[in-house]
Amino acid sequence: MDELQLSMNTIWVVMAAALVFFMQAGFAMLESGMVRSKNSVNVIMKNYIDMAFGALGFWLVGYGLMFGHNPTGFIGSNQFALHNASSWGYSLLLFQMMFAATAATIVSGALAERIRYWPYIISAMLISSLIYPVYGSWAWGSNDGHTMGWLKALGFIDFAGSSVVHSIGGWCAFAGVIVLGPRLGRFDKGRLANTTSKKSRSIHGHNLPMVALGGFILWFGWFGFNGGSTLEANASIGKIILNTHLSGSAGVFGAIVTLLAMRKPLLLTSAVNGGLGGLVSICAGCAYMDPQYAVLTGFIAGMVTVFGVMLMEHFHLDDAIGAVAVHAFSGTWGTLAVGLFHKGDLFNVGQLGVQALGAMTAFLWAFPTAWLLFTLLGLVMKVRVKTSEERKGLDFTEHSEIAYPEFQQDLLHSGKD
Repeated sequence: MDELQLSMNTIWVVMAAALVFFMQAGFAMLESGMVRSKNSVNVIMKNYIDMAFGALGFWLVGYGLMFGHNPTGFIGSNQFALHNASSWGYSLLLFQMMFAATAATIVSGALAERIRYWPYIISAMLISSLIYPVYGSWAWGSNDGHTMGWLKALGFIDFAGSSVVHSIGGWCAFAGVIVLGPRLGRFDKGRLANTTSKKSRSIHGHNLPMVALGGFILWFGWFGFNGGSTLEANASIGKIILNTHLSGSAGVFGAIVTLLAMRKPLLLTSAVNGGLGGLVSICAGCAYMDPQYAVLTGFIAGMVTVFGVMLMEHFHLDDAIGAVAVHAFSGTWGTLAVGLFHKGDLFNVGQLGVQALGAMTAFLWAFPTAWLLFTLLGLVMKVRVKTSEERKGLDFTEHSEIAYPEFQQDLLHSGKD
């Protein structure tokens, strides 16, 4: 029976890993659809390459830091470039490798349309192999059965990564947004005498059907993201995936209700981001909440995404797709929600305090480290593209390709300078 259970566990975890891998396609579709056509190839290339390069970095370094023997509670000390492992060990590596790719690719959309290609790839590899795994070692600890991370030892709960994956990726994106600055024309100086005032100008994406398709793919992949975090084939999977779906649905509802209450247009992008915010927020507690609290968690997350995008815009911070609101803000809320809505232990102040500590630690680790990373990259190479390149689009200037040659012939003959 033990051998049969191991086989069933392996099949489920590998299938879940495949679903999480498919989320990369969702990110690629959503992000490329939310940017202008002249930058769509660049965004897809970033998603494609950070997945591949990040996997190598996570295998070489990140997995060992995150899940290796961890006597200090801070970082793992073995399992680097994992080989000669058990069959189950390889399955765990595969599944966690997909999570690492998700954390890194969150950054690509936020910094779209103005970051150079190779500085981004370098940053994505370091996020996958260093920033994400170190926090993961604190929250999830080793897999040797004897040692654990210091947050996990305090009782911190983050079942599928509201903080470990999403907040970490979101705070890294937040740092990159600050270091790079806004896209050209995103915030123009106002016409009033006070020249410091600025007005916001929307930069619309070129393909909203692609955005919706990306949202559906991500939602589908999330069933593996949360369901696979059981790491075994058991009866709890049904409830976990049900809570995941309910929270995502409530996130859409929360975003729409918020827009209606504020008499704002019912934007497709806001609805998709609201759903994603609900899915992000339930990651931490999907295994520990009853369905009604999963709905409440997702509903509030949908509101958080709407207000979060508005807050970023108010402070003239240009997140091209709303990644910070969806992943950092909603991930933080979802982490706190576990302390409020844990089944059989509702509104536990002590647990809420531990959850708040974990969420704060995610920010205090990821944001300064990523800010330092982007700043140091700026000292050794140009991180932001030239003004002329940004105007022409990164598809042609970075890759010598264009997404829609029938409609962009002028770019092919314009030169790169």
